Amino acid sequence: PLLAAALAIWLCSAWRSRQQPGHPFKASSYALATALLATHWAGQHLLPSDADQWRQFNLPHQLMSAAMGDAQRRVEQWAGQAPVLTPLPSTGLTQHDLSGQKLLGAPGRARNLLVITLEGIPGAYIAGNRQAVGSRFEENLMPNLSHWAERGMNTPDYVLHTHQTIRGLYAMLCGDYDKLANGTPKGVELLTQQVRNQACLPNQLRQAGFATHYLQGAGLRFMAKDRIMPHVGFDSVHGQEWFGNANYLDFPWGKDDRAFFEGALDYVSQLRQQQRPWLLTLLTVGTHQPYSAPEAYLQRFATAKQAAVAYLDDALGAFLEGLERQGVLEDTLVVITSDESHGIDGVRLASSWGFNLTLAPEQAQLPRIKPGTYGHVDLAASLLDYFALPIPLALGGRSLFRDYDSDREMIAYTNGMLRYHDGKGVLTECDFQQRCRRYESQGFIASQARYLGLAEAGVGAQIGALAGVLDQSLLQTPLNLRYQFGSPAAIALRPQVDDDWADNLIGAQYLEMPEGSLTRVRVKVRALDANHTAYIQLKAKESEQDVPLGLPPEIVVTADSPLDMEFSFANPTQRKAFSFHLLGYGGGEVEISDFSVITGEPDSEDPVEDFSDGHIAQSS
Repeated sequence: PLLAAALAIWLCSAWRSRQQPGHPFKASSYALATALLATHWAGQHLLPSDADQWRQFNLPHQLMSAAMGDAQRRVEQWAGQAPVLTPLPSTGLTQHDLSGQKLLGAPGRARNLLVITLEGIPGAYIAGNRQAVGSRFEENLMPNLSHWAERGMNTPDYVLHTHQTIRGLYAMLCGDYDKLANGTPKGVELLTQQVRNQACLPNQLRQAGFATHYLQGAGLRFMAKDRIMPHVGFDSVHGQEWFGNANYLDFPWGKDDRAFFEGALDYVSQLRQQQRPWLLTLLTVGTHQPYSAPEAYLQRFATAKQAAVAYLDDALGAFLEGLERQGVLEDTLVVITSDESHGIDGVRLASSWGFNLTLAPEQAQLPRIKPGTYGHVDLAASLLDYFALPIPLALGGRSLFRDYDSDREMIAYTNGMLRYHDGKGVLTECDFQQRCRRYESQGFIASQARYLGLAEAGVGAQIGALAGVLDQSLLQTPLNLRYQFGSPAAIALRPQVDDDWADNLIGAQYLEMPEGSLTRVRVKVRALDANHTAYIQLKAKESEQDVPLGLPPEIVVTADSPLDMEFSFANPTQRKAFSFHLLGYGGGEVEISDFSVITGEPDSEDPVEDFSDGHIAQSS
């Protein structure tokens, strides 16, 4: 920004001087601009900053820098000067590895599995993690979670591979890296697969006789969890509509964490009355922006985020104590983790730093601190290994219930940085311009690491190509697929729309549209209540910036006058993180029977397949 301001001032001054008689514009005046540009180039290329990308670039600056970098690489390729790349093998990242020594001499004693997923919580919030990696972060926001970590097996070097809840859930449940960029989430792509989804943990446990349940505090439609969760194998899928208990405070996303865990404890009590073993996966929402915390917590802490984390910690502590009183810990394997990390300013790699806390009936046989590098990609294989169940070839990862005598590769994409650990003591991190820094680091997560210098030319492209291979584990191309986000569910409308994200009626978020393609959208909305008029709005956002679609700002829908609309738009450049926001208000109920998105070549016909999974979970 300072460079841009200086250049703007210089250009204005130079232009005015040029127009004034007697003040000819001298060629030497270019010296200042040349010096500024040279300084900028040196800072960016010779010693690039390790600060978060959002601190270094605003969106226009980032887009301009990315375009210049792409142009430079194309010129190098045209001139035959591009470095010759040796592809990095992906097998070390994609194949599961059970070569380690088992920690348990027999299959696990637990008959049930409870996975507790905490929204956005980084590993730095656990005191044992901070101590294990030598972190200087001192805020003790989650003393209850830290206390329980002393009673279980805790893994400090635990990597979260991406941002966004649905991507984290996919990785942990399906043993695969989600997109290491901002492409269509693999959970959405998985809806086009009828074989790969069978390898996911819930489907595997269901085939082994488990009753499989998913419960979250928010509504299910956002990011298509109403479709994805049944598709990966959950028999019972519930969002905030399941809860009969009242909230302790208003929160736009759904249940506050105290109310959520009180309801979840009742859910567990119901499961324990059944004869079948069960899997229950929980997902909180209170630590998602704008954060959920009572006034008493807001008074104690400097920020709403800190207050929400503390409120979650107290709610989680009470829940775990309730489980212990019910005897759940005696026959249930409990895993506590997070979907993603909301990061911590000034804490190295906080955006990728997750945690995995395991409470097992045979805890005495497990270490308190689990050494080695692990991540969400390991969770599904680990849990199947605990129950001594076969592990499908499609699942990657190592088992947390084994000790390994060698390091391993690991990869993550968070805060705009692609990071790759080679398993040989070197961590390389690359920005969006494929400029890479190398560090000496035994594991992935470390409070500090010795800087080894800039990576040689081509390393960024090499690691980017590896990420590209991993991104295509489900689909080779995003073209010519129809994603169906509609359903026959009756959706209650609120009196007004308060938030484009929390009030979204469909799950068409963060889609990818290739350069030169054409996207077609079909929408059918019907009002189910003759006494209410529904007011429907359709918006689009790319990287959370509004994108005009040329549609009416509002459409009136009644029982006698449904909405039946088709439109299309061109994608002259690649679009990523593209989201549709179908909003409605006016009371009553509506049915969105069709919201299909088809992206293909401009002259292609609609694909025949309609990937609309027949099992649609219901949620408000």
